[in-house]
This record gives sequence, structure tokens and C-alpha cells, in this order.
Amino acid sequence: MSNAKEAFCRYAADSAVHSLIEEVELTPKPGLVDRANNGAHQDLSIELMRKSARSLKETFEQIAFISYGNSPSLSLREGIAAIGRNGEKRMFETTGGVNTHKGAIWAIGLLVSAAAMGKGYYEIKEIVSLAGETARYRDRHCPIAVTNGMLVSAKYGVNGARAEAEQGFPHIVQVSMPMLKRSRACGLAENEAQLNSLLTLIASLDDTCILHRGGPEALIFAKEQAALVLSSGRLEMLKTLNEEFTKLNISPGGSADMLAATLFLDKIQGLLIGDEGLKKVGSTQ
Repeated sequence: MSNAKEAFCRYAADSAVHSLIEEVELTPKPGLVDRANNGAHQDLSIELMRKSARSLKETFEQIAFISYGNSPSLSLREGIAAIGRNGEKRMFETTGGVNTHKGAIWAIGLLVSAAAMGKGYYEIKEIVSLAGETARYRDRHCPIAVTNGMLVSAKYGVNGARAEAEQGFPHIVQVSMPMLKRSRACGLAENEAQLNSLLTLIASLDDTCILHRGGPEALIFAKEQAALVLSSGRLEMLKTLNEEFTKLNISPGGSADMLAATLFLDKIQGLLIGDEGLKKVGSTQ
């Protein structure tokens, strides 16, 4: 493996894992595991989420390796899917059977692959386009299994994680990333900028995790409350909102996955453009 390829694959994997940990440590979040509490989850904890994220480093590194300098194709789609399934197995072994990051493996895995195709030179627009193109190939070796997300998507006629990826992650491009950048530009602290990014996702995404747990009423409530906090600019309301989400068993897990993917893209875009980017990658060795 060339030094550049090795450096990029390692940096991409580190960035993916760090983004997952950054998401779970973001506090306070409504209905989700964070530094303060476990939200609406009885089977999750922050330490379990951290361990799960760290267990996926090799998965993301392998995805980057087989994608580096390549283009979307059926064989590549099936290759990263096989690596992803092995990553899921490792995740479940790490968590004792608890699903911590299955959705994130899908979303971030595709983005890692797309970023590696451009060897780190691509900006977000190119990365999400290639990720969408890759996602639209059908994996012939995918086990026949119906997931909660698939059932919810079919029942309520909403886009799930698969459609979001196939369409090139529109909620990241049009919603969460612009909010993250606007919030930073306004001088907000990074924690506040990320919370705004999460809230705008909850307010706009048809989150299948929420639908699975509470149906359409829960989704409407979650969207309205997230929009209310955003419009008020009072992030201190999130503590009360977390109590309400927890009481109603609402967990915006799909939005959390999209936030982690947003944070990954923020770290990886245009990584190798210019000498500073090259030094940045080299410093991870």
C-alpha cells in the first residue's frame, strides 16, 4: 500500500469513528444517549456507544482501502456491503447483541467509500453524489431480512436510510450541513452548532426510529418541538425536551446517524487539497 493510500484510509477511519463518538458525547440531546443520561434507551449507555464506535475502525479502514481511487460499480457496492456486514457482526459482539450503529455503518460506510474514491480531493457535493450512485446498485448477496426501518418506510410511505443514501443524502446537503456552517459563522460554540444541526434534522427528517417507537403522532411532536427550540434559540429547553421524549419513548436515532455522517463529511471534505491537507493526513501516522 502506498503511503498516501495508507494515510488516507487511516485518517478516514479515524474521522468516522471520531464522528460517531462526537455525536454520542454531544450534550444535551433529546431522547438520545449523551453525557448526562441514556435518553429513551434502556439497553444503551455512553460507554457502550463509545466501545461500539471504536470497534468499527477496521471496518471503515477496509471500506476506504477497496474504494481508494475507484469508481462506483456493482462489484464495489457488494465489496463494501460484505465489509459492512462483518462490521455489524463485530459491533454486535462488542455490544452483546445491542444495535448501536447499524444505520451509521450504512451511511458513513458509503461516505467513506465515496471520499476514498477521490483520494480525499473531493468536496461534499462530489462525495454525496458518488455515495448515492454506489447505494443505487443492488447487492446480490444481501441476506433476505426485513428491518424495522423497512417496515416503517413501507407502512407510512416515508424515505428510510436506504432512500436517503440513494438520493445523495439530501438532508445532510440541504439541512444539517448548512445549519452547522451557519451556526459556526454566527460565532456559536461548536457544541451549540452541532446541537442546532441535530435539531434541524429532527425537525425535517421522517425519522424511522421515531416512527417505529411512537408512530406518526410521535414524529409530528418531535418535529414541532425541535423546530420550537430552534426558532427560540434557547438550547436550555433541551433538558425538558429530553424528559418529554424519554417519557414518550421517542428516540431520533435516524437523525443522530445523519448528524454523525454530517460531522464525518465536515472532517473529510477536500482533505488533500493543498500542502496543509497533506500535512494533516500525515500527522495521523
